[in-house]
Amino acid sequence: MGEKRTYLGPFCQNGVYPKTPKFTMRCLFLFLFLLLVSLPIFGQPNPVHVNVYHEEGKFGGWPANWGAWNWGNEILVGFAQGDYEDLGEERHHLARNKTERHLLARSVDGGISWTIEDPGAKGSLLLPNNGVFHGQPRTDVLPEKPIPLQSPINFTHPDFALTVRTDNIHAGQSRFWYSYDRGKTWAGPHLLPSFGTPGMAARTDYQVYGEQEAILFVTTAKANGREGRPAALHTIDGGITWTFLSHIGEEPEGFAIMPASVKLGENELYVAVRRREEDRRFIAGYRSLDKGKTWLQEIDPVADCGIGNPPALLQMSDGRLCLIYGHRAEPYAIKARISADKGKTWSEDQIIRADGANRDMGYPRMVQRPDGKLVILYYFNDQATGPERYIGASIWEPPHP
Repeated sequence: MGEKRTYLGPFCQNGVYPKTPKFTMRCLFLFLFLLLVSLPIFGQPNPVHVNVYHEEGKFGGWPANWGAWNWGNEILVGFAQGDYEDLGEERHHLARNKTERHLLARSVDGGISWTIEDPGAKGSLLLPNNGVFHGQPRTDVLPEKPIPLQSPINFTHPDFALTVRTDNIHAGQSRFWYSYDRGKTWAGPHLLPSFGTPGMAARTDYQVYGEQEAILFVTTAKANGREGRPAALHTIDGGITWTFLSHIGEEPEGFAIMPASVKLGENELYVAVRRREEDRRFIAGYRSLDKGKTWLQEIDPVADCGIGNPPALLQMSDGRLCLIYGHRAEPYAIKARISADKGKTWSEDQIIRADGANRDMGYPRMVQRPDGKLVILYYFNDQATGPERYIGASIWEPPHP
């Protein structure tokens, strides 16, 4: 019998390890370095999902109807809150006979943690009940009466926010409030003119051009009084007066609503619009090269979004566009698409999350943090959290170009 040997590894002979070549040591150091620098990427999920507002027995919904703003890592988002009630697959599960409130959620740490604020308790951001409510309006306070705007708004104030809201999704009367303290207090409401249309269903979407100049993107009623047709409004005197710049696209047979805009230069604008035509539910894209006076329709960023959902849109710090939408068909998901050529072409879907329990979800808003990550805000429902609809946030680092 030969000498008994103990196996100590592939590089050990008779219990003695050979000297490690310098080349192998350099490879080892390189491997350890790459491992360390990759820890921020592989050491945490991307995206990170956070609950903004979830309460047992309650419904939280529709951030796209109310707006989102950020000042660095401080983020503010609006949403509707009511009582949860199962009303069947075809309807939103917000109890029709219980109070609906319009609240704000604030984060000061980039979307990781949130506190809920109720501006209506102070009499602010309240709407009359002209059809916009799913539930019942609150009775503890009354809506403020609209007042004329006396002094120009400073759109470039460092703590500025503007919110634009409607009392009816068809031929509504729209109004706006503004804030110089990051949404802690609001001045208004001030009425928006309807410019000869049957009415206006404005949500919060605007581009600032100067201290007293801004373009506001809204939805007007069609000639038959139903929603809707997107339009651009312009002010050069801080919102004291508004002029009608243009309708965006021809009047549709179905509807074109809830425009989401980006400013790509002094005169170039790109707008994504929620569309419905017969059995199609999609997101259309429009471009203006003359500061909103005329528009050209381009390829659809999203050809199919289930039963329909509005877009959220921004230009990221690297120049690319990011569009977020809720896919209201199985598998129910929040999805992203990216454009590297200002909206002329779009990537395939990037899945933010696909664990939705039903189609009552989406209506996203989105902001970008100073570190480049996106905070995507939406309402959602999944099996893990129960039947309630809640406001969620996904903190996402998009893939690099």
